Amino acid sequence: MNTIVTRISATEAALALINELQAKHGKLMFHQSGGCCDGSAPMCYADGEFYLGGADVKLGEVGGMPFYMSLSQFQYWEHTHLTLDAIPGTGGQFSLERPTGLRFIIRSRLYSDEEWKQLEQQPIEHCS
Repeated sequence: MNTIVTRISATEAALALINELQAKHGKLMFHQSGGCCDGSAPMCYADGEFYLGGADVKLGEVGGMPFYMSLSQFQYWEHTHLTLDAIPGTGGQFSLERPTGLRFIIRSRLYSDEEWKQLEQQPIEHCS
């Protein structure tokens, strides 16, 4: 298989919103919320505004911005490719896109057997 398999990607709509937010706030970071106040929404922060620790992993980058998730949540979702999208609506109360009239969402699909074999050779990056 010649194609590099990723754990996270983004739609054109999400990339456009990332560019808009980056122009206003500088470098960004994403963390996939596991629930509570904002459900399980992807949250967008100014880089460094969300504290990462040993319980978090980096899935990859979207639009050049890092995307993180808690290790415990990743263990449930590890067989799933995530696609960050942006749709009309109100974002999470702590997420930077909230006043834009758009919100980030996650779309997902299961990896094929071939993709999974490749991913098994790519260990996830743990935060410290």
